[in-house]
Amino acid sequence: MPSFDTVCEPNLVEVKNAVDNTSKEIGTRFDFKGTSAAIEFKDKDITLFGDAEFQLQQVEDILTNKLAKRNVDVRFLDKGAVQKVGGDKVKQVVKVRSGIESEQAKKIQKLIKDSKLKVQAAIQGDAVRVTGAKRDDLQTAMALIRKDIPDLPLSFDNFRD
Repeated sequence: MPSFDTVCEPNLVEVKNAVDNTSKEIGTRFDFKGTSAAIEFKDKDITLFGDAEFQLQQVEDILTNKLAKRNVDVRFLDKGAVQKVGGDKVKQVVKVRSGIESEQAKKIQKLIKDSKLKVQAAIQGDAVRVTGAKRDDLQTAMALIRKDIPDLPLSFDNFRD
């Protein structure tokens, strides 16, 4: 029976390369000389450091440009609140989304069920498997998911015939 998996997986190698390139650019830019502007990547968390919120915004802009050049969707980034760190320094933790949360998976499953297509959706961990009798129905389901779930950077894997 034909099937495919709907997943939300970033290319972590490209994310790490983008963070490294951002760090290099911060080190060479004149407006960051003598400041505490920095960026770190650990365990799917990107931490931005700076002297003020404006500087954090500049570092974030550099990061989004580097991610875009490496074809990594910026919708994978989930920004946290700006936190004060000793003195007048600030930091912000940006989480890299991986996997589909349960309520989003339920939303995808309900969307497919309500579409009256002859396909079934099953939640399997952090992915949603869609199965059906015909390839055309599966491709229609892919188009439907892409159109109705714009806030998640979804991709479709394991298309089996």
